[in-house]
Amino acid sequence: MFKKILIANRGEIAVRVIRACREMGIATVAVYSDVDRAALHVRKSDEAYPIGPAPAAGSYLRMDKILDVAKRSGAEAIHPGYGFLSENAKFAQACADVGVKFIGPTPHSMEMMGSKTRARQQMEKAGVPFVPGTSRGLASPEEGEEAAKRIGYPVMLKAAAGGGGKGMRLVHTCQELRSALESAQSEAQRSFGDSEVYIEKAIVNPRHIEMQVLADEHGNTVWLGERECSIQRRHQKVLEEAPSPIVDPDMRRRMGEVAVKVAQAANYTNAGTVEFLVDQQKNFYFLEMNTRLQVEHPVTELTTGLDLVHLQIRIASGEKLPFAQSDVAIRGHAIECRIYAEDPDNNYFPSPGKITVLLQPSGPGIRRDSGMYEGWNVPMDYDPLLAKLIGYGTDRQQAIVRLQRALYEYFVAGIKTNISLFQRILCDADFQAGKLDTGYLDRLLAKGNHAVTSRAPEPQIEALETIAAIAAGLFAVLDPASPVSKNGNTAGPPSVPSNWKQKGRSEALR
Repeated sequence: MFKKILIANRGEIAVRVIRACREMGIATVAVYSDVDRAALHVRKSDEAYPIGPAPAAGSYLRMDKILDVAKRSGAEAIHPGYGFLSENAKFAQACADVGVKFIGPTPHSMEMMGSKTRARQQMEKAGVPFVPGTSRGLASPEEGEEAAKRIGYPVMLKAAAGGGGKGMRLVHTCQELRSALESAQSEAQRSFGDSEVYIEKAIVNPRHIEMQVLADEHGNTVWLGERECSIQRRHQKVLEEAPSPIVDPDMRRRMGEVAVKVAQAANYTNAGTVEFLVDQQKNFYFLEMNTRLQVEHPVTELTTGLDLVHLQIRIASGEKLPFAQSDVAIRGHAIECRIYAEDPDNNYFPSPGKITVLLQPSGPGIRRDSGMYEGWNVPMDYDPLLAKLIGYGTDRQQAIVRLQRALYEYFVAGIKTNISLFQRILCDADFQAGKLDTGYLDRLLAKGNHAVTSRAPEPQIEALETIAAIAAGLFAVLDPASPVSKNGNTAGPPSVPSNWKQKGRSEALR
């Protein structure tokens, strides 16, 4: 087992990995940019080293600086988290070249699955079902028009590299295709340095469902159940849950077996996620594989009782999986909300700034994976994800009501957050009925704020009353004009003891 691990990331995922290492008795090394000097992951780690200016290109994406810190600190392995260098095959290879273990798949597997077109070619050989389309980039608009005519409109243009909706265009007619292809290729080049774009059939109102897989370095591969990821905004996931409301045990087994086949075809090791599109008839098609730990991994942890970061580290250290597929059991239901620093009233524009007040929820069935704290300045240089709030229950309804309660306990002042968005989603009748697809959130937002049901106000009022009471107390203590003196005594008349105090004193005198 490793004695020291460097976490090549920041924010909530860096804190998550640090906590796992501490539980395993492993020392941790954090890296940070100039603007992250006071970040939570820096405070939580055993050692921390600066690696450059705020822009990621000068810090968190600098392989040479991160590997230099690994050498100086004596770290034996690097956990990349998600984002930044987590799916960079060159970085994984650079780690291997200097004798530092990369906690993730091999560079070869990463390269194979990192390009959607190469992945489609490999899956075609393996007999994996995927959405009809091309398995190579389009060489010309004419080739695109021919392919679209063959598979039928509407079609989707997609960048072969990267993700997050970049280089993606929905095309309904032949007249739109040429300009859409030029636009997609240009965006793909700017975003990923690769202009390759391919075409596939657009599935109308699909669900986006993914399957978690784990593979050790001894040939053992298992699936750990699915996650429903259909609630998206601009192709970015917003809320995820496990299990999916529409997946029954037979469908789960079939999806899991295909996911294992995908991983084995790529000689995959460590944690990975196979993503599928599911049509209205519950047919599923391979979409892509994410060769890293996913943002939404906590819902799988809660419904399986497994710690994925612990398992990642153990696999990377050479251990075999400690269980077989028959040992995996799905229990209960978990829902995750991604808490972002963004303004719902200003088209969800990023909202950096200082967190002046932070009231965080707790209680039965609530988990928080957070990278923020009161007094911290949220920088504007990175993804605005602040925290993940996860509700767990014995069934979906209990998970929903627990998460509703927790959201009304959550209060962040000084910046804007999207907490109100989740309050709307969880109160929505279609969400509660599990009627979801990738267009769900756009339809909800189009309804306007009146979409919130009458169930919302009561706990919200209680939360606001609590906040008001706290604010009043702070004002009384901090305001120089307040009758509260520096030693805590009031200048006014003494307060009258409460009834329970008076009763208690009377009982004591008997």
